[in-house]
Amino acid sequence: MFTKKIGIDLGTTNTLVFVPGNGIRINEPSVVAISLFDNRILAVGNLAKEMLGRAPDTISVVKPLKDGVIADYKVTQAMIRYFINNSFSKVNFFKKEVLMSVPVAISSTERRAVIEAGMNAGVKAVYLVKEPVLAAIGAGIPINSSYGHMVVNIGGGTTEVAVISLGGVVTSAGVRVAGNKIDQAIIDYVKKKHNLAIGERTAELIKINIGTAVKVSNEETLSIRGRDLVTGLPKTIDLTSNEVSEAIQEQLKEINQVIKKVLQETPPELCADIIERGIVLTGGGALLKNIDVFITRLTGVSSHIAEEPLLCVAKGAGAVLENLDVYKRNIITRR
Repeated sequence: MFTKKIGIDLGTTNTLVFVPGNGIRINEPSVVAISLFDNRILAVGNLAKEMLGRAPDTISVVKPLKDGVIADYKVTQAMIRYFINNSFSKVNFFKKEVLMSVPVAISSTERRAVIEAGMNAGVKAVYLVKEPVLAAIGAGIPINSSYGHMVVNIGGGTTEVAVISLGGVVTSAGVRVAGNKIDQAIIDYVKKKHNLAIGERTAELIKINIGTAVKVSNEETLSIRGRDLVTGLPKTIDLTSNEVSEAIQEQLKEINQVIKKVLQETPPELCADIIERGIVLTGGGALLKNIDVFITRLTGVSSHIAEEPLLCVAKGAGAVLENLDVYKRNIITRR
């Protein structure tokens, strides 16, 4: 029987699926809606996300991954199966081999859970590769060269920082602070400063539309709706981009501390390479306005955002699948 290879960026916030020869076929939220009557899956991805904060008490809308690892095994398995099956335009009976990204600091138990979820989703084999390595490959970094490269992958649940040289990770660290914690910081700020309760989707829209890592002279304003915590009634307020910057500083500083830690642990020769080439930012969090300016200011090292940062890990997975001989030593687990 013929085999199809698939690359999956299994993220806390979004899951992307790369099919060699077809590119990225799936780019949807890692969200699942479940009926509480019979535990039936009602919706996955975009359709499920639309139900967040709107579903009746008979429907549970869940994010089965937390901080970059599996929090709900059965739901994750169902989600993987759904995305794999929907990666092809028509039903096919090919056996699938799947390459998936995992955090740098993943434990052996967490790693095993990813493998089992993939295998039980009906695939023939599962390969695992560290997320920053795939991000670097997807960003076009020549990881097999002798030069040092630093990649900072800011996802939904985790931020992964790695220095890569000669095809391997020299130093790395991760922190469970990323897009989701930034969204929560916005929710908390609006609640404290404006006595307004908002949901996750509104916080994400604020971040995308007017979020900025550093304060700016030309402020943007966004009208947002929520529930007034004093009256309990619907209310609309105007929020500025500099307010959002103020709201998320603690989270950004935590990310910066991890970057500094990795730089401090990097051998001097590779540090010189990083100063020359700069820090490459990938992941959905790299889309936050002025995040490169923020990191450059606090580290003193030039930072730049990769092309299509949200797609880097998935594109890296595709590149590995298409060139397994070149990247085979980067595969940390195969089953």
